[in-house]
Amino acid sequence: MAHAHSKYADFEGLRERAVALRRAGLSRRQIRDRLHVDNNDILNRLLEGEPPPEWTKRPNAKDDLRARARELRLQGWTYDQIQVELGCSKSSISLWVRDLPRPERRDPTEQAKLAGRKRWEHELAIRDEERQRTKAAAAQEIGTMSDRELFMTGVALYWAEGTKDKPYDRRENVTFVNSDPGVIHVYLAWLDLLGIERERLRYTVMIHETADVTGAERFWADLVGADRTAFNKTTIKKHNPKTVRKNVGDSYRGCLVIKVLKGSDLYRRIEGSWTGMVEAVSRITAPVSSGKV
Repeated sequence: MAHAHSKYADFEGLRERAVALRRAGLSRRQIRDRLHVDNNDILNRLLEGEPPPEWTKRPNAKDDLRARARELRLQGWTYDQIQVELGCSKSSISLWVRDLPRPERRDPTEQAKLAGRKRWEHELAIRDEERQRTKAAAAQEIGTMSDRELFMTGVALYWAEGTKDKPYDRRENVTFVNSDPGVIHVYLAWLDLLGIERERLRYTVMIHETADVTGAERFWADLVGADRTAFNKTTIKKHNPKTVRKNVGDSYRGCLVIKVLKGSDLYRRIEGSWTGMVEAVSRITAPVSSGKV
């Protein structure tokens, strides 16, 4: 016993060494082994007031939950609401937020509205998940497109979105307008299939004056992989203050117009193909003869 006391006789000197080691980033175990201090009480006294280094702190899995619980409590949530949101016990919640002020009591009508809003948000999340799952399954079913499938897709796409010749307005040219990058991508793949050289294409951006015009021009040029020399001067649409536009924000990039130079022959092929498709469908859907004379 006398040996143990003599071992720690120079307590202040030992403490100075222990504190220096602690501030150098050593753990309790490392300090104990370095100084040969086997008595935990003595070690506690040597390190009194010295915080442990960050690397020795064990991560607490509930730290994030505790922070979120406190945030919700400050927003006026009840214990029940926090429990439903975070899935933890009321006793834990009480321990985490007991120093925070109690939320003001809401009238039953407001509580019902909050509960209804929560249920509706949950329902919307489920619907969105189902929506995304259906879209993913449908995309998977498409697989690889054959040249014939792409050809007929392109014809229908052009006839829906491209300019058309009229008896009162003869204009056998191929001009296509759309704002959807995916549609533009499919249309260009269709032109490639038809053997239309990219050098024959001219592009024009159409966009409202209140949008990011320069950003839109850059976006479309990158999408079609064309030099800016292939782009005509951008068409700027004047903003009507009486009109409430919904196509705004960072995702709004206007429309892209794609014109095929010397495209009269191509136009006739497109119109003829479309006519053939309509006639083919008509034969499929025509009523079957009863055989009566």
